[in-house]
Amino acid sequence: MKRVFSGIKPTGHLTLGNYLGAMRQWAGVDQHRADALFCVVDLHALTVDHDPGRVRRLSRQTATLLLAAGLDPRLCTLFVQSHVDEHARLSYLLECVATDGEMRRMIQYKEKAARERERGGSVRLSLLTYPVLMAADILAYGTDEVPVGDDQAQHVELTRDVALRFNQRYGQTFVVPRATHPAVAARVMNLQEPASKMGKSDDSGPGVVYLLDEPDVVRKKVMRAVTDSGREVVYDREGRPGVANLLEILAACTDGDPEALGGAYASYGALKKDTAEAVVEVLKPVQARHRELCADPGHVEGVLREGAEKARAMARPVVDAAYRAIGLLPAVAEPVLNAAR
Repeated sequence: MKRVFSGIKPTGHLTLGNYLGAMRQWAGVDQHRADALFCVVDLHALTVDHDPGRVRRLSRQTATLLLAAGLDPRLCTLFVQSHVDEHARLSYLLECVATDGEMRRMIQYKEKAARERERGGSVRLSLLTYPVLMAADILAYGTDEVPVGDDQAQHVELTRDVALRFNQRYGQTFVVPRATHPAVAARVMNLQEPASKMGKSDDSGPGVVYLLDEPDVVRKKVMRAVTDSGREVVYDREGRPGVANLLEILAACTDGDPEALGGAYASYGALKKDTAEAVVEVLKPVQARHRELCADPGHVEGVLREGAEKARAMARPVVDAAYRAIGLLPAVAEPVLNAAR
């Protein structure tokens, strides 16, 4: 059976983009067809200025929403990244294989570093090197496939390059993974800025639909979505990005085709209304299950504890093999004391 790994950062409240672009695929397909691991990658949330308490709250909320979206601990492994030491152990080894040039070519590093400098802040070293930690997340589990959004494809390519280089230099150690993408809504765009991704760290709330938004809030945001010049409803990602985004969201919520749906509407208003209702219906069961899980926090804690134990058992042999391959002495086990002494 193939092994699948993917993770999500607790850097903001989860959005419709997270759900349609990743979480629904994980719950509906990936956990049923593969040995699947899903991770709240909290170490990645430390690459920029952050409030420690907020990171903890969002980590718990993210895990709860992943369960609410349909991840089943009987079918997959759900855990928090920092609960498994092997991620950090392997990350340093891979930093010794990756290059400075590779890190600085990462598009997300360039964008995030530029934003930090514009705000007058300093750029943390971890922001530069976090793609290597992401590679460690993936490679520690012998991952075959990584279901990701389009914006993360470059990081999976880096993971492949680093794995191949390590294997060539130090012997066959890692499985070389590949990225997979959902067919529709792999990248949901901001409703107010359709050229930008609907990101959970985005400050422009009116353009972002959060998974825990009330139905009336969802309707208001969708009805106020930016459209394009002209009146004809057609699917044209380049020429009419606002309408194309609405059609993609509607298609993802209704298992439809964006181009076919475009021909069914005579006005932007009708498209917005149907899209808003489709989003409300898609989010309704997720929100209901989230309320149930919040009433039983011990259940979520137990899932994460058991998930970390399973993940640790899978990752440790791989990481120990990497330590041996790269030339590090194995740790000497302490002798067992004689019970009679």
